[in-house]
Amino acid sequence: MVNSVLLNNVEHQDRRVITRRAAELGDGQMFALTFPDEFRSIQAHYPIVFRKTAQGTGFEPIALLGLQAGQNLFLRDGRWDAAYLPLSLERQPFLIGRSGQELLVHIDLDSPRLSRSEGEALFLPHGGSSDYLQRLNSVLLALHQGLEATPAFIQALQAHELLESFVLDIELNDGSQNRLAGFYTINEERLAGLPGSALEALARAGHLQAIYMAVASLSQLRALIDRQNQA
Repeated sequence: MVNSVLLNNVEHQDRRVITRRAAELGDGQMFALTFPDEFRSIQAHYPIVFRKTAQGTGFEPIALLGLQAGQNLFLRDGRWDAAYLPLSLERQPFLIGRSGQELLVHIDLDSPRLSRSEGEALFLPHGGSSDYLQRLNSVLLALHQGLEATPAFIQALQAHELLESFVLDIELNDGSQNRLAGFYTINEERLAGLPGSALEALARAGHLQAIYMAVASLSQLRALIDRQNQA
Protein backbone atom coordinates (compact mmCIF):
# COMPACT_ATOMS: atom_id res chain seq x y z
CA MET A 1 0.00 0.00 0.00
CA VAL A 2 1.42 3.38 -1.02
CA ASN A 3 1.51 6.07 1.67
CA SER A 4 1.59 9.05 -0.67
CA VAL A 5 1.90 12.61 0.64
CA LEU A 6 2.71 15.94 -0.98
CA LEU A 7 6.46 16.55 -0.91
CA ASN A 8 7.56 19.73 0.86
CA ASN A 9 10.84 21.17 2.12
CA VAL A 10 9.63 21.56 5.73
CA GLU A 11 8.39 18.12 6.71
CA HIS A 12 10.82 16.30 4.40
CA GLN A 13 13.92 18.50 4.76
CA ASP A 14 16.00 15.68 6.25
CA ARG A 15 14.80 12.89 3.96
CA ARG A 16 17.19 11.17 1.59
CA VAL A 17 16.65 8.60 -1.17
CA ILE A 18 18.75 5.45 -1.46
CA THR A 19 19.59 5.11 -5.15
CA ARG A 20 21.40 1.77 -5.21
CA ARG A 21 19.42 -1.01 -6.84
CA ALA A 22 18.32 -4.07 -4.87
CA ALA A 23 15.33 -6.37 -4.53
CA GLU A 24 14.70 -5.26 -0.96
CA LEU A 25 14.43 -1.66 -2.19
CA GLY A 26 11.59 -2.48 -4.55
CA ASP A 27 13.52 -3.59 -7.64
CA GLY A 28 12.64 -7.29 -7.43
CA GLN A 29 10.20 -7.04 -10.31
CA MET A 30 9.78 -9.15 -13.43
CA PHE A 31 8.90 -6.12 -15.56
CA ALA A 32 8.76 -2.34 -15.58
CA LEU A 33 6.02 -0.18 -17.06
CA THR A 34 7.14 1.75 -20.13
CA PHE A 35 5.65 3.97 -22.84
CA PRO A 36 6.15 4.55 -26.59
CA ASP A 37 8.46 7.57 -26.29
CA GLU A 38 10.78 5.46 -24.13
CA PHE A 39 10.89 2.49 -26.52
CA ARG A 40 14.04 3.70 -28.31
CA SER A 41 16.03 3.53 -25.06
CA ILE A 42 14.28 0.42 -23.74
CA GLN A 43 14.70 -1.72 -26.87
CA ALA A 44 18.49 -1.56 -26.66
CA HIS A 45 18.41 -3.56 -23.40
CA TYR A 46 15.02 -5.14 -22.72
CA PRO A 47 12.27 -6.98 -24.61
CA ILE A 48 9.13 -4.87 -24.93
CA VAL A 49 5.90 -6.83 -24.61
CA PHE A 50 2.34 -5.97 -23.61
CA ARG A 51 0.11 -7.17 -20.82
CA LYS A 52 -3.55 -6.69 -20.05
CA THR A 53 -4.36 -3.90 -17.62
CA ALA A 54 -5.60 -4.70 -14.14
CA GLN A 55 -9.16 -4.06 -15.33
CA GLY A 56 -8.64 -6.50 -18.20
CA THR A 57 -10.11 -4.06 -20.72
CA GLY A 58 -6.93 -2.70 -22.25
CA PHE A 59 -3.20 -3.23 -22.62
CA GLU A 60 -0.02 -1.57 -21.40
CA PRO A 61 3.58 -1.92 -22.64
CA ILE A 62 6.21 -3.29 -20.29
CA ALA A 63 9.94 -3.96 -20.35
CA LEU A 64 10.75 -7.54 -19.33
CA LEU A 65 13.40 -7.75 -16.61
CA GLY A 66 13.07 -11.46 -15.82
CA LEU A 67 11.42 -14.69 -16.91
CA GLN A 68 9.34 -15.42 -13.84
CA ALA A 69 7.39 -13.50 -11.20
CA GLY A 70 9.57 -11.55 -8.76
CA GLN A 71 12.72 -12.09 -10.80
CA ASN A 72 14.92 -9.21 -11.96
CA LEU A 73 17.98 -10.36 -13.89
CA PHE A 74 19.46 -6.85 -14.05
CA LEU A 75 20.29 -6.58 -10.35
CA ARG A 76 23.93 -7.14 -9.56
CA ASP A 77 25.84 -6.23 -6.39
CA GLY A 78 23.72 -3.20 -5.54
CA ARG A 79 23.76 -1.77 -9.03
CA TRP A 80 21.72 -1.92 -12.21
CA ASP A 81 23.46 -4.05 -14.82
CA ALA A 82 22.38 -2.12 -17.92
CA ALA A 83 23.16 1.29 -19.34
CA TYR A 84 19.53 2.44 -19.15
CA LEU A 85 17.16 2.28 -16.18
CA PRO A 86 13.43 2.41 -17.02
CA LEU A 87 11.92 5.68 -15.83
CA SER A 88 9.11 3.90 -14.00
CA LEU A 89 11.78 2.42 -11.71
CA GLU A 90 14.05 5.46 -11.56
CA ARG A 91 11.18 7.62 -10.27
CA GLN A 92 10.73 5.59 -7.07
CA PRO A 93 9.71 6.65 -4.41
CA PHE A 94 8.10 9.67 -6.11
CA LEU A 95 4.68 9.95 -7.70
CA ILE A 96 2.75 12.64 -9.51
CA GLY A 97 -0.42 14.03 -8.02
CA ARG A 98 -2.88 16.65 -9.22
CA SER A 99 -4.45 19.73 -7.77
CA GLY A 100 -6.84 20.84 -10.49
CA GLN A 101 -4.65 21.15 -13.58
CA GLU A 102 -1.44 21.53 -11.57
CA LEU A 103 0.92 18.56 -11.33
CA LEU A 104 2.50 18.08 -7.91
CA VAL A 105 5.28 15.82 -6.65
CA HIS A 106 4.26 13.29 -3.99
CA ILE A 107 6.44 10.86 -2.08
CA ASP A 108 5.70 7.41 -0.68
CA LEU A 109 6.60 7.63 3.01
CA ASP A 110 6.54 3.83 3.32
CA SER A 111 9.12 3.29 0.58
CA PRO A 112 12.24 1.36 1.68
CA ARG A 113 14.25 3.85 -0.35
CA LEU A 114 13.64 6.66 2.14
CA SER A 115 16.32 7.31 4.72
CA ARG A 116 17.58 10.03 7.04
CA SER A 117 21.20 8.89 6.97
CA GLU A 118 21.91 7.39 3.53
CA GLY A 119 21.39 8.39 -0.08
CA GLU A 120 20.70 11.53 -2.10
CA ALA A 121 19.42 14.63 -0.32
CA LEU A 122 16.11 16.04 -1.56
CA PHE A 123 16.62 19.60 -0.41
CA LEU A 124 19.50 22.00 0.09
CA PRO A 125 20.25 23.25 3.63
CA HIS A 126 18.21 26.41 3.05
CA GLY A 127 15.26 24.65 1.44
CA GLY A 128 15.91 24.69 -2.30
CA SER A 129 15.64 21.52 -4.39
CA SER A 130 18.78 19.45 -4.76
CA ASP A 131 20.14 18.54 -8.21
CA TYR A 132 18.85 15.01 -7.58
CA LEU A 133 15.30 16.21 -6.93
CA GLN A 134 15.38 18.45 -10.00
CA ARG A 135 16.40 15.44 -12.07
CA LEU A 136 13.54 13.39 -10.62
CA ASN A 137 11.09 16.20 -11.40
CA SER A 138 12.09 15.82 -15.06
CA VAL A 139 11.74 12.03 -14.83
CA LEU A 140 8.25 12.33 -13.37
CA LEU A 141 7.13 14.78 -16.05
CA ALA A 142 8.48 12.57 -18.88
CA LEU A 143 6.81 9.54 -17.32
CA HIS A 144 3.50 11.36 -16.85
CA GLN A 145 3.46 12.66 -20.43
CA GLY A 146 4.46 9.25 -21.79
CA LEU A 147 1.73 7.40 -19.91
CA GLU A 148 -0.83 10.01 -20.96
CA ALA A 149 0.02 9.30 -24.61
CA THR A 150 -0.02 5.50 -24.27
CA PRO A 151 -3.80 4.91 -24.61
CA ALA A 152 -3.84 6.40 -28.14
CA PHE A 153 -0.98 4.09 -29.12
CA ILE A 154 -2.75 1.03 -27.71
CA GLN A 155 -5.99 2.01 -29.45
CA ALA A 156 -4.12 2.18 -32.76
CA LEU A 157 -2.65 -1.30 -32.20
CA GLN A 158 -6.07 -2.70 -31.40
CA ALA A 159 -7.73 -0.94 -34.31
CA HIS A 160 -5.36 -2.74 -36.70
CA GLU A 161 -5.45 -5.99 -34.67
CA LEU A 162 -1.69 -5.88 -34.21
CA LEU A 163 -1.52 -7.45 -30.75
CA GLU A 164 -1.29 -11.23 -30.38
CA SER A 165 -0.67 -13.44 -27.36
CA PHE A 166 2.48 -15.55 -27.32
CA VAL A 167 4.03 -18.40 -25.37
CA LEU A 168 7.77 -18.93 -25.17
CA ASP A 169 9.05 -22.31 -24.00
CA ILE A 170 12.61 -22.10 -22.71
CA GLU A 171 15.05 -24.88 -21.91
CA LEU A 172 17.93 -23.59 -19.80
CA ASN A 173 21.46 -24.93 -19.82
CA ASP A 174 20.76 -26.89 -16.64
CA GLY A 175 17.97 -28.76 -18.43
CA SER A 176 15.13 -27.06 -16.58
CA GLN A 177 12.02 -26.12 -18.55
CA ASN A 178 10.48 -22.67 -18.30
CA ARG A 179 7.49 -21.07 -19.98
CA LEU A 180 6.88 -17.36 -20.53
CA ALA A 181 3.17 -16.78 -21.06
CA GLY A 182 0.41 -14.26 -20.45
CA PHE A 183 1.93 -11.50 -22.56
CA TYR A 184 1.33 -10.05 -26.02
CA THR A 185 3.54 -8.92 -28.89
CA ILE A 186 3.16 -7.19 -32.23
CA ASN A 187 1.85 -9.52 -34.94
CA GLU A 188 4.61 -9.00 -37.51
CA GLU A 189 2.77 -10.79 -40.32
CA ARG A 190 -0.26 -8.57 -39.89
CA LEU A 191 1.95 -5.49 -39.66
CA ALA A 192 3.67 -6.39 -42.92
CA GLY A 193 0.28 -6.84 -44.57
CA LEU A 194 -1.13 -3.44 -43.65
CA PRO A 195 -1.98 -1.26 -46.65
CA GLY A 196 0.07 1.85 -47.30
CA SER A 197 -2.72 4.11 -46.11
CA ALA A 198 -2.77 2.41 -42.71
CA LEU A 199 1.01 2.65 -42.38
CA GLU A 200 0.88 6.30 -43.34
CA ALA A 201 -1.82 6.97 -40.73
CA LEU A 202 0.25 5.20 -38.07
CA ALA A 203 3.33 7.18 -39.06
CA ARG A 204 1.49 10.51 -39.04
CA ALA A 205 0.14 9.74 -35.58
CA GLY A 206 3.69 9.02 -34.39
CA HIS A 207 3.02 5.35 -33.69
CA LEU A 208 4.94 3.56 -36.42
CA GLN A 209 8.44 4.07 -35.04
CA ALA A 210 7.36 2.79 -31.62
CA ILE A 211 5.82 -0.28 -33.25
CA TYR A 212 9.07 -1.14 -35.02
CA MET A 213 11.04 -0.48 -31.83
CA ALA A 214 8.83 -2.96 -29.98
CA VAL A 215 9.35 -5.54 -32.72
CA ALA A 216 13.13 -5.01 -32.71
CA SER A 217 13.28 -5.31 -28.93
CA LEU A 218 12.31 -9.00 -29.05
CA SER A 219 15.90 -9.77 -30.02
CA GLN A 220 16.66 -9.04 -26.35
CA LEU A 221 14.81 -12.20 -25.30
CA ARG A 222 17.91 -14.21 -26.15
CA ALA A 223 20.03 -11.93 -23.95
CA LEU A 224 17.50 -12.32 -21.12
CA ILE A 225 17.71 -16.10 -21.39
CA ASP A 226 21.50 -15.85 -21.34
CA ARG A 227 21.25 -13.85 -18.11
CA GLN A 228 19.07 -16.58 -16.64
CA ASN A 229 21.63 -19.23 -17.61
CA GLN A 230 24.37 -17.22 -15.89
CA ALA A 231 22.34 -16.57 -12.75
